[in-house]
Amino acid sequence: MPSSPTFDIELTLLLEAVYQRYQHDFRHYARSSLARRLRQAMEDFGCRSLSHLQERLLHEPEVFARLLGYFTVQVSEMFRDPPYFRALREQVLPVLKTYPSVKIWVAGCSSGEEVWSLAILLAEEDMLDRAVLYATDINPDALHAAETGIYPLDRVAQYSQSYRDAGGKRSLSDYYTAGEHGVIFDRALRRGMVFADHSLATDSVFSEVHLVSCRNVLIYFDRELQQRALGLFLDALTRRGFLGLGNRETLRFSGYETRFSEFCAEERIYQKS
Repeated sequence: MPSSPTFDIELTLLLEAVYQRYQHDFRHYARSSLARRLRQAMEDFGCRSLSHLQERLLHEPEVFARLLGYFTVQVSEMFRDPPYFRALREQVLPVLKTYPSVKIWVAGCSSGEEVWSLAILLAEEDMLDRAVLYATDINPDALHAAETGIYPLDRVAQYSQSYRDAGGKRSLSDYYTAGEHGVIFDRALRRGMVFADHSLATDSVFSEVHLVSCRNVLIYFDRELQQRALGLFLDALTRRGFLGLGNRETLRFSGYETRFSEFCAEERIYQKS
């Protein structure tokens, strides 16, 4: 459904209200995607307009907590895009193995499937004991889900196939046990993980890292916010560190293409120059 001028005004005011009231900045998220998800939120919350939704979120903090799920796209799966993980295993990790310790930042980790996938990959390459994985997101519910490492049983078949396609050396079932609420991944994989609230829109770099993996996040930002995020990644990376993006994302025409070289162009893996 196309936006009306009134809807566009209401959307601008709602995003400003969220920023002023809760210090979450969605003002530079891609408008078309936000508008689509907030229309769904209006329907789910029984609000006749965005102004009505804004009134509720300003006066009912619990509404905003629930609304975060509409602002952020929580779509993830283990070993998503297997060739990306195979490229990490075969091309990036051999370089990172030369360091005494390794720090990895998964920005916009959602419910954590990528973090647990990376932990398995590191374990199989005998690197987990000297690795720290920073998993960040702005959605506290997503972070909690990521930290538990519990995922629905009906998704495991697809996870297992992607793991094999990514060059997995064992069976994925070696890394989890079946529980009442799904499969629970081995706590030993968890020891190097650090979960934290972090906004690419408002927060600063918090650590120097050797690899940033931020996949399928920038597509939800406008150009200004994409530039800010890429600047954070550049500042966070060590000399010759690696940046992994989603298969619909690129550094071309970003202004940062000269600061990186294409390390594995097909899989959108770049190396800091």
